[in-house]
Amino acid sequence: MIHENLIGGAWVAGAGTSENRNPADASDLVGIYAHADVSQVAEAVEAARQALPGWERAGSQFRADLLDRVGAGILARKDEIGRILAREEGKTLAEAVGETVRAAQIFRFYAGEALRVAGDAVASVRPDVDVEITREPVGVVGLITPWNFPIAIPAWKIAPALAYGNTVVFKPADLTPACAHILARLLHEAGAPAGVFNLVMGRGSVVGDAILSHPDVDAVSFTGSVPVGRALAVKAAGGLKKVQLEMGGKNPMVVLDDADLDLAVAACLNGAFYSTGQRCTASSRLIAEAGIHDAFVEKLTEGAMALKVGDPLDPGTQIGPVVSESQLRSNLAYVNLACEEGAEVFGGETINGETEGYFQRPAVFVGATNGMRISREEIFGPCASVIKAADFEEALALANDTEFGLSSGICTSSLKYSREFRKRSQAGMVMVNLPTAGVDYHVPFGGRKGSSYGSREQGRYAAEFYTTVKTAYSFAG
Repeated sequence: MIHENLIGGAWVAGAGTSENRNPADASDLVGIYAHADVSQVAEAVEAARQALPGWERAGSQFRADLLDRVGAGILARKDEIGRILAREEGKTLAEAVGETVRAAQIFRFYAGEALRVAGDAVASVRPDVDVEITREPVGVVGLITPWNFPIAIPAWKIAPALAYGNTVVFKPADLTPACAHILARLLHEAGAPAGVFNLVMGRGSVVGDAILSHPDVDAVSFTGSVPVGRALAVKAAGGLKKVQLEMGGKNPMVVLDDADLDLAVAACLNGAFYSTGQRCTASSRLIAEAGIHDAFVEKLTEGAMALKVGDPLDPGTQIGPVVSESQLRSNLAYVNLACEEGAEVFGGETINGETEGYFQRPAVFVGATNGMRISREEIFGPCASVIKAADFEEALALANDTEFGLSSGICTSSLKYSREFRKRSQAGMVMVNLPTAGVDYHVPFGGRKGSSYGSREQGRYAAEFYTTVKTAYSFAG
């Protein structure tokens, strides 16, 4: 069976296909998925454009009910979907089911937000003139998502786009189309009108570029790498498209001398290595104050080497496989680079499992400095640098010394230092005594510097991207 694209309310064969295989077991075929070509992207955009007026007029209650049905559908199938997610992306089954539940919660949250699109009525400076400020859909929205959260990230783009009255052309990551296809089927079965939601699968160089280049796409929301995001922003500007980018991170976790050591180690193990380190919010720079450094390193490396790496469907597994062979090669190159740069490397080697998969032991780079490439570049794997700092001020300076600014964290028992860090950290999200990875769906998500561009995702702040503001004046004289 070939899983087809959804264009204008119909399932359509693609111009080609690709196999989706389990990164933990190369013999496990998750499915065969259609690839769209440029002409099919154009058809999807045209369908979205044609559906836009009717979708705007459908009303907020209709949109809310549709999104609520999708959320309920996800929850009803959470174990099945979670298992597919674990097979196609490689995260543990517990994490995969948790991500699936989060996707359902996102749809249900935006079902409520569809009924709460607020405006303002303000007094004019002129007599007998009324002023109303309202929010309207931005139009046809292109959504391009990554492979590392194959149902949650699509959910937090699709749900607000539809809630605020936009129509959607959605391109999921080529590596993880299965969850995207399930979402498309759920939207279709829930009664999304033809053309309101369109799924076009395939390579970013073909499908993503065609979405970005199409003159009838009004806005593009992208999550992925910094180089691709930068190029996308330039091209979007040329087409005067609204653009939202979520890109990389090199997130610091500061551990002060007064921290609870067990809590700090647990937070760092979770932030750095869970989800195989394949999170833009992962703690890839662990900055320990001098007084706690040695004890922290000892417990951290012991904990990291004890993490069970293996089949994500095994309940005992804590770390699943790396998502692909090319990503594994990249990770291993950074492990070799860490040795060349003078860090002491613990772990990082490949592991032979019972099946043919991309298994890697977590890597801890001890004695790293903030100037090393391993501490500057996003690795996107289970690798973390440990950097020693003399005191809080140096730790804060090291934390901020990066081109990224997505998430940061501090482990401390000091109210003074936690407050100072929250105020002075140059990141969009700050965690105190918590992992840098792991965020709520009803509050803003996003960063600063090279991590994010444009308005925030998630929560009520999503309205800033998915709507445009209209100011209307009326003379009552």
